Amino acid sequence: MTAIEFLRRYRPDELERASSPGEFQLKSHDSFKIRGTDSVWHWKSRDIGGKSALDYLVYVEGVRFVEAVERLCSEVPSFRPAPLPAARERPPFILPPAAPDNARVFAYLQGRGVSKEVIKACIRAGILYESAEYHNAVFVGRDENGVPRYAFLRGTYPKGKPFRMEQAGSDKRYGFCARSAGESRKVAVYEAAIDLLAHWTLEGTSDKHRLSLGGIYAPKEGGISRTGKLPPALDAFLARHPEVCGIEVCTDNDYAGRWAAEHIQQAYQGRYQVCIHLPPIEGKDWADMAQMQMNERAVRQRAAPASMPKTKGDDAR
Repeated sequence: MTAIEFLRRYRPDELERASSPGEFQLKSHDSFKIRGTDSVWHWKSRDIGGKSALDYLVYVEGVRFVEAVERLCSEVPSFRPAPLPAARERPPFILPPAAPDNARVFAYLQGRGVSKEVIKACIRAGILYESAEYHNAVFVGRDENGVPRYAFLRGTYPKGKPFRMEQAGSDKRYGFCARSAGESRKVAVYEAAIDLLAHWTLEGTSDKHRLSLGGIYAPKEGGISRTGKLPPALDAFLARHPEVCGIEVCTDNDYAGRWAAEHIQQAYQGRYQVCIHLPPIEGKDWADMAQMQMNERAVRQRAAPASMPKTKGDDAR
């Protein structure tokens, strides 16, 4: 018996639709996700997964193995499953109202090492602006017709816990994307929008598409993952751009980033030319690298000797 069959028969009140299409979760454990098509489940908070009802009973409900086997063997194999819960309707997607200017977004991003030219390019493209009420940086993802489908909000206040949130109703298949200035057959992918802007600043070129994945999945360091989840933003982007043949993976240089990079490479290798390009310093992301470059430039400028005033003799010579 599969886990989804078991839940539909014996735990129908616990099963509810998740936000992703075809996916369900438990009311008591919202980090537990299970696909209705193939019954593959993953409990993110515990980093465990499986497919069968036996795995579910042992690892999720904590039933002893022998007892779980006996319980399942005593069940009648044929039954009429309870109807699945109705699909949740995605809330309407509405972009936050824009502020009259983007002063705080400029100050915040430049303080993180992002160049003024990159910020201006994103604002001109209609994929970045400052929200009116809270002055968040709004990173917008648009579909092939230019219609906004996704937005990620990031606080611009320098103090306190950083604010990060996806706008309600966002469709993760349309991530924040800075398209190439011309025709390109390559896309670089990043964990977050600010890493995209930082790497663009460091390279100084717009000869490739740059796509934020809106986060990555990776198991805890030292843990074992039975399932791997590919980023929907990349899958959808490649489907919309069949001309793209190269993927540059620019995740963070930490355990999660390296794990995700290797997983993406394995998943797409053979169909695409995939290369991994991580920040050169372990534990850093591209936003860290851009800020380090900015700080080093400021130190060099302060250390540069002041120009000596010219003397009359110098002018004569």
